[in-house]
Amino acid sequence: MNSLPEGLVDFLARSGWADAAIDPIPGDASFRRYFRVRSGDRKAMLMHAPPPHEDPGPFIHVANWLSSSGLRAPEIYAADPGDGWVLLEDFGNDRMRDWLDDHPDGERDAYAAAIDTLIDLHARPPGPFDPYDKAVYQREAGLLIQWYCPAAGLAVDEAGYAAAWEEALSPMLARQQPGVTVLRDYHAENIMLLDGGRQGLIDFQDALVGHPAYDLVSLLQDARRDVPIELERAMLDRYLAGADADPHFEADYARLGAQRNAKIVGIFTRLYKRDGKDRYLAMIPRVWAAMERDLAHPALAPVASWFDVNIPDDLRASGGGRIA
Repeated sequence: MNSLPEGLVDFLARSGWADAAIDPIPGDASFRRYFRVRSGDRKAMLMHAPPPHEDPGPFIHVANWLSSSGLRAPEIYAADPGDGWVLLEDFGNDRMRDWLDDHPDGERDAYAAAIDTLIDLHARPPGPFDPYDKAVYQREAGLLIQWYCPAAGLAVDEAGYAAAWEEALSPMLARQQPGVTVLRDYHAENIMLLDGGRQGLIDFQDALVGHPAYDLVSLLQDARRDVPIELERAMLDRYLAGADADPHFEADYARLGAQRNAKIVGIFTRLYKRDGKDRYLAMIPRVWAAMERDLAHPALAPVASWFDVNIPDDLRASGGGRIA
């Protein structure tokens, strides 16, 4: 028990789970920690999101909204947001990513179900969340020049980078009104496969109101697993057939693909440089390859031109390698 965070046992006792068995779950990319707890026949997941680094309030807020909207977020059993504790439903072990490793023949059906969940989510009015606006897009895209470019030894035109994104993203902004709920990290590692074929949603605490293409990019240009290009195309077609998408949707998909992938390259570099987590370096070539495909779309011409001038061809050809 010495390795458990201070206050854990007291919180469980106050929540009616005194003397529960506690099993830590390994984590990596945030300050949040997770524990599986059991008490008799009951089981639950315990999240510790300690202030000041974390705030579980947004997770609780989004979870309650998703559940009230008919989507499958974990039920909240007890919470103490001030100390960072949340006791919630345990969705089990069938994470989509792991399940696909063991059942590769089920890939198309699993992705089709994930697309259908987005169609369902996007058919509903957006939740009471902040807007995914131009300032957020710019701040996120800027992570590439803030972290990746210095680590790659590049001195780049920062003002030109922001101007290129301004030009590329501006035509899209009016089309994301009134917007949909954007979970922002919707991919195979954050989807749980539940009994009855339903999908359980996790890691949605950063939800905003924005463009419906964003979560498709998260899912179909996954930074953590290879999604075949033909599957990406088929699933994008499935979404277009089932949702009320406008004629500019595929151009906006490319815009948000390039924006998200630039952000992830920056985040993965930061995880290595600041936090010493070198496992993320191996994922950058996958993300970079998806970003290059997005940059080839005419809608990204201003950003593609910036890359042509500022990122050397050999570095791009290597999938963004050479990080010191």
